[in-house]
Amino acid sequence: PFYDLLKKKSVIKVFHAARQDLEIFFTTAGVLPDPLFDTQIAAMVCGFGDQVAYETLVNKILNKHIDKSTRFTDWAIRPLSSSQINYALSDVTHLREIYEFLNNEIIKGNRFSWLKEELDILKNPKTYLVEPDQAWKKIRLKRKDPDFVKAVKALAIFREEEAQNRDVPRGHIIKDDEILRLASIKPKTIQDLNNSRLLSKSTKSGWIANGIMDALKDSDKIPIEPLDEPHLIPLSVEQEALIDLLRLLLKLKSSTHNVAVKLIASAKDLEMIARHKKPNIRAIEGWRYEIFGKDALRLKNGEISLSFDKNGLCIK
Repeated sequence: PFYDLLKKKSVIKVFHAARQDLEIFFTTAGVLPDPLFDTQIAAMVCGFGDQVAYETLVNKILNKHIDKSTRFTDWAIRPLSSSQINYALSDVTHLREIYEFLNNEIIKGNRFSWLKEELDILKNPKTYLVEPDQAWKKIRLKRKDPDFVKAVKALAIFREEEAQNRDVPRGHIIKDDEILRLASIKPKTIQDLNNSRLLSKSTKSGWIANGIMDALKDSDKIPIEPLDEPHLIPLSVEQEALIDLLRLLLKLKSSTHNVAVKLIASAKDLEMIARHKKPNIRAIEGWRYEIFGKDALRLKNGEISLSFDKNGLCIK
């Protein structure tokens, strides 16, 4: 019945920070809610900041406070306490009111297309499909030498396959930073693994430890694509300076248009603008181009400049 409701077109499903919830629905039942409204994304569109917490919206929009003492409670234990029930109810009652407020703000600001673009990503099944041999690409690499990358890829494949088979979060098996440490030290034996002080206990015994050792043992056989990513080339002094200017411009545009910085452009986007004449990024497409991308490219080309006057930072 729950999944039938998620598919029902006549009912809007309202979530806050829906990404992980939707991944569960998709992987367990192949279902994604439609229509969908995510109050965290909507709040970013409406200028409440980056990845704003639900409790913050309740406070700022409704002037109410949520008792968070039961936030990390064990919900499997019965009977539920009155504080647990009240906390669960707050998601229902306050979320509906927050949705109504944000939806009205988006309609008034004519920003529905901005929101739709982000919600379409959440409703796209490709968002939740992770092939084990591609999982390593989600890890921010600190080194690019082939042996290191192969070890990272082997460990990421092991983690992804086990996470999917056992239906547990990836981080419950090995965390990203632990994968990077293991790829650096490349223990040859279980004893070497046990001697590492920077790894959690769970990685040093049982099936996780055995899986780590098996993955590392065969890592030299792992194929990797050529690492021709542009960020392998160090930024020039001029590019670093341009990124600093773009960061200032981004903050100015975020404030002017009352929309979260991260929704407009990421740090990676700024780097791509500095590196490439025509970067393939969302920050220079659609509504982002109109409020930021156009002036970002003009700034890069010397057509405009940033300065300070009595009103603060401005464009000239």
